[in-house]
Formats: sequence, structure tokens, C-alpha cells
Amino acid sequence: MSTQQPKPAAKPAATEKKSGGISAGLILIVLFAIAVAIYSLVMGDGSHFEGGTNEGHPLPGDYFGVVYKGGVIVPVLMTCFLTALTFSIERMFTIGKAKGTGDVNAFVRSIQASLDKDDVDGALKACDKQKGSVGNVTLAAIKKYKALTTEKSLDKEQKLAALSKEVEEATSLELPMLEKNLTIIATLASVSTLIGLLGTVIGMIKAFASLGNSGGSTDSSALANGISEALINTALGIGTSAICIIAYNVFTAKIDELTYSIDEIGLSVNQNYATHHN
Repeated sequence: MSTQQPKPAAKPAATEKKSGGISAGLILIVLFAIAVAIYSLVMGDGSHFEGGTNEGHPLPGDYFGVVYKGGVIVPVLMTCFLTALTFSIERMFTIGKAKGTGDVNAFVRSIQASLDKDDVDGALKACDKQKGSVGNVTLAAIKKYKALTTEKSLDKEQKLAALSKEVEEATSLELPMLEKNLTIIATLASVSTLIGLLGTVIGMIKAFASLGNSGGSTDSSALANGISEALINTALGIGTSAICIIAYNVFTAKIDELTYSIDEIGLSVNQNYATHHN
């Protein structure tokens, strides 16, 4: 009786893990400094207020002066907005680069057509031309496909398992690059609303405090300033949150499309290997 143990499936080729994206901590600090500078030097400039000083009322129709009166919470909300804008632009370029140089759907169809004809070299050339995350994962899968055609020590099931493992490994190295910083955008969608609510509460506290300190007579100016501060922070918080939610959903949908294309190619590679090779 033979005591030879079955050989394990071939290990997937090691691939260098990609980082991609922007360092979040440094970006947040820089954007907060920019927000404070804009709030103090631009919005707080005396030209936006009556009497030439930011102690006065904003000039009619001057929104810089109006937003400045939102108080100390405004720079924090501006930081949230700038952060969402920065990471949205960064994700847009990163995901666009991940798609590669050509149309993803056309690339998937060309790979399927090449594999249907068992044209491995043609599929490799298409991967080199496409580049991007989809092209990288497909290239790893096709290289493994080609290597397994000359592998004699593994049976068919082990080869298919090794091929699937290669696709999973390559995909797991690409997806973190695509999803990086999306968590920050999702967090800002909730946090900006809460920060805006905090500003609203502070504004209302000031408004009611002006009533309590008026000695029986209503200080309409202080009351109006408090309510205005509350509403400004509410508007900024809700607006920033809406932008974050839209950006997060758009980028998530784009990543899902890329993931679906990668899964489709991985399935095609396995099916074609099972059809054309032992």
C-alpha cells in the first residue's frame, strides 16, 4: 500500500501589499489650521461687517460675515467639510486609477474571450495594457493559470484550489487600497451633524441667556444673534453631512462595481481552466 501523502495546493505568489491614499492624521491637522485661518482672516475681516470690525453686524447679503457669526464651532465644521472634500477628491483619483486605462467591462469581455480560446498570452497582454487594480488581480490569476498548465505534481482539484487562492490573495491586497479613507467620510457624515447640533445648542443657550440678563426688557439684538448662531451651525452641519453621505455611497458603488468585475474574471479563469486543462 502506498504511504505517499497528497501534496498541498500550490501557494499563491507573494504580492507586495499596497498602501495608497493619504495619511489621515496629518491631513486633519493641516485642514484644521486652514479652516481656522479662513475663519479668522477671511470671514472675520472687517470689510464684511458694519463699522469695519467683526464686532459689528454682517453687511446685508455678505455670507462670509454671516457664517463668521456662527461662533467657534464654525472652524470645526469647516474642517469636517474640507476633510470630506479632500478625501473625496483623493478617492476619486484612486478609484479612477484602479479601473485602469480602458473600460472595465470591455476588459472583462476580452479576458473571457481570450480564455475561451485558451489564448493565455493574449490575456496577459490585455492585463499589461489595462493596468489598475482589476488588471493587477487578473494578471496574477492569468500568470497562475499559465504556471499550472505545466504543473505535474498536483491533481485538477488542487490546481483549481490554488487558482482560486491566487485570485483571493491578489484581491485582498488591492481592496484595502480602494476602501482606505472611506471610513473617515462615513464617520464625518454622523459627526458633522452632531457638531452642528452642538453649535445649535450653544447658540440657543446664548439666546436664552440674553433674555435672562435683559432685566425684563427684551434685548432683541442679542436674541437674534444667538438664534442666528444656532441656525448657521445647523445649516453647516447638515450640509456637510449630506455631502459625506453622497460621497460615501458613490464611492462604495464604484468599488462594488470593481469587485464584481474581479469576481467575474476569477470565476471565468477557474471555469476555463477546468474546461481546457486537467
